[in-house]
Amino acid sequence: MKIGAIFPHLEIGADPMVIRDWAQAAEGLGYSHILAYDHVLGAVHQAREPKLWGPYTEASSFHEPFVLFGYFAACTTRIELATGILILPQRQTALVAKQAAEIDVLSGGRLRLGIGTGWNYVEYDSLGEDFSNRGVRQEEQVEVLRRLWSEPVLDYTGRWHRIDRAGIKPLPARQIPIWFGGFTDVAFRRAARIGDGFMFGGGHSQNLEGLAKVRAELSKTDRDPAGFGTEAFMNYQSGPDRWRGEIEDLIAERVDYVSMRAMALRGQGDGLKSPRDHIKALETYWQAVGELAR
Repeated sequence: MKIGAIFPHLEIGADPMVIRDWAQAAEGLGYSHILAYDHVLGAVHQAREPKLWGPYTEASSFHEPFVLFGYFAACTTRIELATGILILPQRQTALVAKQAAEIDVLSGGRLRLGIGTGWNYVEYDSLGEDFSNRGVRQEEQVEVLRRLWSEPVLDYTGRWHRIDRAGIKPLPARQIPIWFGGFTDVAFRRAARIGDGFMFGGGHSQNLEGLAKVRAELSKTDRDPAGFGTEAFMNYQSGPDRWRGEIEDLIAERVDYVSMRAMALRGQGDGLKSPRDHIKALETYWQAVGELAR
């Protein structure tokens, strides 16, 4: 079991030294990876049609994950860097390929690219991308990413992409793993067909249900399930009485990764009060469950 920490965008603030200290504390304690969320824009929810149902607004703070990981690549030496998830269809595919390759090069091969489709149509509109076809377009994006990472010059014509004898350089030294995230059956099916793994971002019971669904979809393919990774997010606010038991449940289910989320979700109160509290949360959680890490 690899135990990681979710970067607390909403509550950590914008002091670069504090952000560095948090990342170095996670690495120094023994966490295997840092996982970062992605939102380029926050939007006002009021008076929208259709309504915005997601948990974040114009008041929510998000550090841009590729820039953040460039910073972490310089101030850490070992810890893996994972997006969880990058909203791929609202971004230009070739630019994502370039940015991801650069992070992987500068970090010495430490990037894991988690992707998803998101929920915020205002964000898509503002970035000039189509919200309505984001799922099927994402599949072609994955194909294009993998080819851009492996072919010095690509001549590609797809439904949404045309690359005319061009490529990125420097290339990463490997195929960067692409994991999926989400909560729907279509996301589970898509991941089982073309993903390298899946990130489950709900509560504990919801994560176990999603795990069963993904494995059912994998059984319909000719893929080896042993080559497909799994990760579940864990809530710090669940409390120490549940931390260890939930991880032991996931170990029994042969889940590969967990990520501790100390940011308060909607309905869990105001969250931690200071950046120092988030570093203390790293320490407290690791003291309780770190011996389960392998």
